[in-house]
Amino acid sequence: MADEVAKAQTAKPEGDTIFGKIIRNEIPAKLIHEDDQCIAFLDVAPQAPTHFLVVPRKPITQISKAEDGDAAGGP
Repeated sequence: MADEVAKAQTAKPEGDTIFGKIIRNEIPAKLIHEDDQCIAFLDVAPQAPTHFLVVPRKPITQISKAEDGDAAGGP
């Protein structure tokens, strides 16, 4: 677990985040869904009996940097 924390702490903005590393399989995760637009995986520290995260494959570092094509279903 310490190795995953160390990897997460070295993540950089613009896509080299913990989520980018999970998408690239650099950090292991228990995937529950995967397709060409997103992945979903179980949280390592769940706050509820069912707790998972859904992450887009395209890195969006800030909501203000999202584009119209990033909406569900595209433009």
